[in-house]
Amino acid sequence: MEQAFLDSAMQTEAVTELNTINDWLRWTTSQFAASGIFFGHGSDNPWDEAVQLIMPALSLPIDAPKELATSKLTTSEKETLVALIAARINERVPVAYLTNQAYFAGLPFYVDERVLVPRSPFAELINKKFDTWLDPEQEVTRILDMCTGSACIAIALAQAFENAEVDAVDISFDALEVADINISNYQLNHRVFPIQSDVFSGVPGQKYDLIVANPPYVDAEDMGDLPDEFHHEPELGLASGEDGLDVTRTLLNEAAEHLTDNGWLFVEVGNSMVHMEALYPGVPFEWIEFKHGGLGVFAINKQDLIAHLG
Repeated sequence: MEQAFLDSAMQTEAVTELNTINDWLRWTTSQFAASGIFFGHGSDNPWDEAVQLIMPALSLPIDAPKELATSKLTTSEKETLVALIAARINERVPVAYLTNQAYFAGLPFYVDERVLVPRSPFAELINKKFDTWLDPEQEVTRILDMCTGSACIAIALAQAFENAEVDAVDISFDALEVADINISNYQLNHRVFPIQSDVFSGVPGQKYDLIVANPPYVDAEDMGDLPDEFHHEPELGLASGEDGLDVTRTLLNEAAEHLTDNGWLFVEVGNSMVHMEALYPGVPFEWIEFKHGGLGVFAINKQDLIAHLG
């Protein structure tokens, strides 16, 4: 679709003629549908994208009562909305950066351009407490969230495993500042610990029952083809060498020494899963099928890591 812009005349017309929340939801949906923007940061259609922008911008919940949608907006509220809508269309800024809010595993998180917008299929596994792989009789007490970003995965893990401590590691000090905001917002400072670390360098000698890793995994070819929206995200959180597996190689080489005897490693590699078979022939990665969408996540236990990767 050819890219369309929201010019100043259209913005002025909207502020002048649109009055209710319903008016703005309808108009914004139409503008998003016609603009050629890319949906990939929490929604897959113009209506949901409009709801996710407008409701938080008005300090209203996404699921606000329907009768509120007939409420009239003030001029200043309308001017705020049209500026955000223009930034989404004209600058291709993801909605989460405009509202500073994104949801993961049903929980709201603060986000800005220091971290990736949460969108991992790990939420499905966390909600089920990795029940296919973890022994229900063995209590999970130590978890590592590798490449934590906003700490959304770490916090969701802490909520799911109420007796566990979670180390939330990232190479980026900027990302860890955002992580700390979210950890404090959820009052989990006593169980979720942000740590600056280049893969395992910041946690020497530590062992975990569960390691969950969402490292950068976009290969060089895909980096060149990414929609404009992704270029607002930190490249450090996306790119990982020619085949997208630079960080994953280090993870696989070093994870065994950081897992307890019955520990499991889960890694998201997205589209770079196509490179894994050639790189690691014969390694028994268990590729996970998700009911709610998503691909490119594998599981492997400590014993198989030792047996096949030394």
